[in-house]
Amino acid sequence: MSKMLSTRCMWMRGGTSKGGYFLAEDLPSDIAERDAFLLAIMGSPDQRQINGMGGADPLTSKVAVVQKSGRDGVDVDYLFLQVMVDKAIVTDAQNCGNILAGVGPFAIERGLVKVKNGHVNVTIYMQNTGQTAIEKVSVNNGKVQYQGQAQIDGVPGLASPIPVTFKDTAGSSCGALLPTGNEVDTIDGVQVTLIDNGMPVVVMRAQDMGITGNENRETLEHNNELRTKLESIRLQAGRLMNLGDVTDKTVPKMTMVSKARNGGSISTRTFIPHRCHSSIGVLGAVSVATACLLPNSPAYQLATIPKGNSKTMSIEHPIGAMGVVLDVDPQGQVENAAIIRTARKLFDGEIFA
Repeated sequence: MSKMLSTRCMWMRGGTSKGGYFLAEDLPSDIAERDAFLLAIMGSPDQRQINGMGGADPLTSKVAVVQKSGRDGVDVDYLFLQVMVDKAIVTDAQNCGNILAGVGPFAIERGLVKVKNGHVNVTIYMQNTGQTAIEKVSVNNGKVQYQGQAQIDGVPGLASPIPVTFKDTAGSSCGALLPTGNEVDTIDGVQVTLIDNGMPVVVMRAQDMGITGNENRETLEHNNELRTKLESIRLQAGRLMNLGDVTDKTVPKMTMVSKARNGGSISTRTFIPHRCHSSIGVLGAVSVATACLLPNSPAYQLATIPKGNSKTMSIEHPIGAMGVVLDVDPQGQVENAAIIRTARKLFDGEIFA
């Protein structure tokens, strides 16, 4: 197997994450060779990733692989890859709605989508989970407009808004919105909702895990008793959620919920799965917001739920909040989910292993 030394790459911030964006044709078709190359460019495995582009955090050690789609009504196919920081593992076991935010702009930058001035709708097929998303990207004189007036918590400054609408998210990884068929299950004596509305998530009350839900990220990461309890629940939940042995997987995410403190719908602290998220993932927020609508869920008992069929819910997290818009049918079932993200092009050139 030949060793790939370098290739074309665009480094981008997508939402509150950051990573490398590649055309599929610019990476090896052999998966083992591709993964070895990605580990090398990130500098993994190493907690500091000092010998690569990774930022010593799962949120900055991510990859998007994009290609023109052959699917009807779809512009591009997007494969998300999580490059582990301290392990020699590259996994496609989950999606990433933050990195997704940069896929539309990247597709335009690489000429995969026809452009016009104003707004360009980019329809994206997410290969990890079989979902489709539509992004609205601002374009002027044929170029993506990254500057604008939108602000998202976790990212300093302002940028052009990128509305993202998700389709067919329920059960994307687990086969059903509620893979056990229950709104609430009990694992290790803790009531949990096992849910997948775009991201497999285990939702539980913070107080049931021995915390208030108001702690900062560093405090939670140093709570070894909490981390042990979370991992025990996660390993059992993985099998119940049709994910199999999740020992070396990055799903399900583990979200502890409490009452909102800043006027939102609910407050969250999420492990992804072994480190505490500085905010919350896009699709993780969609799954948590959906859990808030289930009458038997631990989240429902703590949530403030807007009235009406279009519910704008503010999911609070350690550094702010993320707004999720859920459209529900007359029976209360979620039909569509939308969210506002932003992206920024940071670098375009050749990257070396």
